[in-house]
Amino acid sequence: MEFKKPPDGGWGWVIVFVSFVTQFLCYGSPLAVGVLYIEWLDAFGEGKGKTAWVGSLASGVGLLASPVCSFCVSSFGARPVTIFSGFMVAGGLMLSSFAPNIYFLFFSYGIVVGLGCGLLYTATVTITCQYFDSRRGLALGLISTGSSVGLFIYAALQRLLIELYGLDGCLLIVGALALNILACGSLMRPLQSSDCPLPEKTALENVPDRYSVYNEKENNLEENISILEKSYGNEEKCKSTLANGDWTQESPLPKNSTTMAHKDTETYRKKVAEQTYFCKQLAKRKWQLYKNYCGETVVLFKNKVFSALFIAILLFDIGGFPPSLLMEDVARSSNVKEEDFIMPLISIIGIMTAVGKLILGILADFKWINTLYLYIATLIIMGLALCAIPLAKSYATLAILSGILGFLTGNWSIFPYVTTKTVGIEKLAHAYGILMFFAGLGNSLGPPIVGWFYDWTQTYDIAFYFSGLCVLLGGLILLLAALPLWDTCNKQLPKPAPTTYLFKVASNV
Repeated sequence: MEFKKPPDGGWGWVIVFVSFVTQFLCYGSPLAVGVLYIEWLDAFGEGKGKTAWVGSLASGVGLLASPVCSFCVSSFGARPVTIFSGFMVAGGLMLSSFAPNIYFLFFSYGIVVGLGCGLLYTATVTITCQYFDSRRGLALGLISTGSSVGLFIYAALQRLLIELYGLDGCLLIVGALALNILACGSLMRPLQSSDCPLPEKTALENVPDRYSVYNEKENNLEENISILEKSYGNEEKCKSTLANGDWTQESPLPKNSTTMAHKDTETYRKKVAEQTYFCKQLAKRKWQLYKNYCGETVVLFKNKVFSALFIAILLFDIGGFPPSLLMEDVARSSNVKEEDFIMPLISIIGIMTAVGKLILGILADFKWINTLYLYIATLIIMGLALCAIPLAKSYATLAILSGILGFLTGNWSIFPYVTTKTVGIEKLAHAYGILMFFAGLGNSLGPPIVGWFYDWTQTYDIAFYFSGLCVLLGGLILLLAALPLWDTCNKQLPKPAPTTYLFKVASNV
């Protein structure tokens, strides 16, 4: 499918608005799951590590399934995927209100809601990148603030709904709000070239040519027909001998009926031969597509920046995601009094994440700013901020650190931009799906690891030192891979021209 040149405006701003609302509705509850996390701890009495799996699955499963999500968006388009995923998110939230134990929540909230969010995120990012080029950083920053605004509002909204209607009523109301995603999906008009002809219905006789990998149509058809003739002749002979009870005598048939049967047989054999050949060529075609996909994946990992990028995103999500889930419990474990809470710490993270996504997205559009180095800077500073959390013992200090972490978490808005600059827009869906898989792995592992550290040591200190070192390590690895020193070395190493030139001169003498 060929796309028009990105308009960088027009209907693209409608796409930005509905993508913003979509991420607001789908990610509001999963990102503000820290409010529900405390309620689930009291309701089910499980350990913090096990209970943290619910929130981590909700954020991680969709990212783990990113290759599948990218395939679905590429195959069906953003609009159908958004509408289908809206039902998944709303249904999973409503189903979670009937959870009898923590294991039921693993499926309803963690897997169903998480997978729906992953599909919606891939759909909104992909269609926005198609509509914008020169303003892509601003557009991605705007739509990604939807999840951050959702975190800010849903943190207070879910707490209010729990006080008024209980935990079950809160999940039912939040699920009903998520149904508005269906209206947003209906406005995601695909950017398709108007002069591109629609694919024709494939006729049976034209199918082998379209799916042919090798030019062997005639040989295959003749071969298939001859095999069918032999099998059909043997079948007729067996039928006639069995009917007469004589192995040597053939049953006489009327001449007209024999001719009609012969014509029907010929038609049947040709149709079966064509269908058989079609299946063979379709299987070859699918196998060739799988080989091409694996080959493109290998080529992506030969890019040292891309290889470092997947390590960095894995370590970033292992260490950087737990604060948004566990910060409320960190304050409670630090004996911070409830009357000192001016605003929930999760809400501070949410609003500062929105600010960070918007500002970092705008900075990414400046030509004099290297977006990759900007992303690396956010990783290094965030690692230092995580290591400072064990030193914070008051609400004011935790609020400041929450604001810093929230702002730096806004680097999600420039991550698609960094990926596009690294691999190109034509490989964005493929590369982004792979990177989001590793991000989902980190999201799934981070909060349980931190929770298990607390269960073992009864303190969050070691856990957050571990988180900070993970993020720092990821930033340093990506910085080493992105240094221009490697490009200079690669350019200086191969010098075949002088050697070839001297060899030719010597041979001519």
